[in-house]
Formats: sequence, C-alpha cells, structure tokens
Amino acid sequence: MRATLFTGYAWDPLSVVWLPAIGVARLSAWIGTYALSGVTIVAAGALLMLASRRWTLPAVAIPALSLAGLSALWTNAPPPAPGTPLVRVVQPDIGQEDRSETDGERVLTALEKLSGQGGTTPRLVVWPEGVVRDYVEDGYPFYAYGWSSPLYLRRRMARLLGPEDILLIGGTALEFNAKDQISGAANSVFALDAQARLRGRYDKAHLVPYGEYLPMPWLLKPLGLARLVPGDIDFTSGKGPANLTLPGFGSIGMQICYEIIFSGEVVDRAHRPRILFNPSNDAWFGKWGPPQHLAQARMRAIEEGLPILRATPTGISAIIAADGRLVATVPHETAGAIEQPMPSALPRHSSHASAMRWRRSSLH
Repeated sequence: MRATLFTGYAWDPLSVVWLPAIGVARLSAWIGTYALSGVTIVAAGALLMLASRRWTLPAVAIPALSLAGLSALWTNAPPPAPGTPLVRVVQPDIGQEDRSETDGERVLTALEKLSGQGGTTPRLVVWPEGVVRDYVEDGYPFYAYGWSSPLYLRRRMARLLGPEDILLIGGTALEFNAKDQISGAANSVFALDAQARLRGRYDKAHLVPYGEYLPMPWLLKPLGLARLVPGDIDFTSGKGPANLTLPGFGSIGMQICYEIIFSGEVVDRAHRPRILFNPSNDAWFGKWGPPQHLAQARMRAIEEGLPILRATPTGISAIIAADGRLVATVPHETAGAIEQPMPSALPRHSSHASAMRWRRSSLH
C-alpha cells in the first residue's frame, strides 16, 4: 500500500537491511523487495522463537537464509569485457543553498573541472539532477533565455568531450502555449555529444507530490497551500520508464531521483537497457537520506540484473554493479569523480522474468 497509494512512497523498505549480507539481498531478484521485507519479518520471528526454545521455524529459516547469504560467493556479475566504454560520474559537492539563479557559472565551472578530458576510449560522462540552471534546448521564445545562449552553453560543455563521448545532463525543459507563454516544465535528462548536438531527452515520469507539482490544485490553492519547492510552474510527467539509445553506448535507461525506489517499475520491459542512469538531488535529504537512497538503488540493480550510475550534487554518487556491489563511490559532501569501465548487465533468464511478472501482478 505504501508503494502505491497517492502515487506511492516506498522509501526505505525493511529488506535493505540485508545489503551487508548481499547474498540474502539478492533474493529480491526472484521475489522482489517487498516480499523480501516479509522474509525479514520471518527471520526476526525465527530469532524470537529460537530465544523461546521453539525450534520449528528457526530450523527452516536460519539455514535457508545462511545458504542465501553464502550464495554471494558465486553470483557476482561478470567483469566488463575488453574494449568496454568508460563511465564517469561527477559529484561537485554543491549544496542546495549554493545553487541559486546567480550561482550558475560557479556550478558549471565545478562540473567542468571534474569531468576530465576525452581520449580514444568512448566515455559516458554523467552529471547530477538539476545542476544546469540555464536551458540547453533551442526553439524557446527569446525571453526565456535571459542573457544565456543555449548554443554557447552546449558548445562549452561539448569541449569537455572526446570525439565519441556523450554527456548526460540534468536540467529543465520548458513547454509553451500558442501565445509563447510558459505552460509547463519537465525535470529532464539531456544527452549531448561532442558536436554540441542534443541526442535525446528523458522527462521524469514519477513526480513528487507537493514537491514537483501540487495535487488537487482546485482544492489546495484556495486554501493557501503551495508546492514545497520554490516556483510557480508545476512539472509535467513523462511517459514512464524509457531509454535513450546513444551511439557507442547502446540503450541507457533513465530514472530521475526517487523514481529509482519503486520496485518493479524502473525498466521498459519491452526494451531492456544496458545500464540505468539515476541522477538525483540528495542535498535535500540531510545525512541519513543519501545512504538510504543509495541502498534502494542497489536493490534495483539486484532486482533487474542491471548496473546503475548514480550522480548527485553532494553524494553519495556511485557506480553499482548488476549484482548490487558498489564498484566505486564518491563520499557524502565530497567533490570528486569516479571513472570505470561500464559494468556488465546480468542475463535476464526466464526464472527472473517470471518472478518480475508475478511481482507486477501482485501489485495490481
């Protein structure tokens, strides 16, 4: 119910406690995160019964979970193949209070310094959610751009790229009505190539109520209620889990910020991607939120058998293997970048596909 009512808020399910015993956490590839939370309750009950000298449940549950924990020894994702493209995750360590409309140049300079230089091996360079304040798309009415030029901005960012590199940027896209008035906006990811061309755009589909839009505005606005985030324009939602197909990198799945917390809802089932990109702005979440968010992203990697790239302004940014292991991280409130060969996906075998279908049908 918590994952579905009022668009859902499945934050921090019990099953994430198994990540230190990652073999048990990997059961979620077969039964899902929510069912594994139920297994967690069974495990706690088994310990209580053991303390009460009632042996039946502990005799079954404890050996089964121990074997699952040991399974981590032979269920690791394969290493990247030779010649695999590189991925580079950038974390500028710029908090929410330091990203006003007047801080755009400082933020962009910090991102540029950490993005490295392109070489002969293609790189997928990823930036966090919402760090580029100026608009990168052409075609808006002139008043929308202010003093910035989208072409200049794209060319400036493209200078960071090698000839076969792609940059994924978190930013905002605008919508206009027939009178050239702003009618909506989208929380988006843009793909930019070394020739300063936009190669695709993904719009966030699962928006945050009261954060990115005001639900039931006909009722709440007359009562004086507003969104928690500054701004007068509500975001509009995209079409759901989707991919960007990028030359040299294949199909890249997109999940912006808390979209990644919804078990079974993060992948286009008809077109399985090679990897998932999860840009986020965890600067809102204090010290406890970032490790919780990272843990939930690791559960999605396990469930889907797909590696995940997480880029956040202040951390914790990470490259996550398809089996849930952390390949590399940038700690919380640290500026830095990590670069590794793109991790391999696990094959989606028939048992996993059947488990996913069962999990989706159980939610409905």
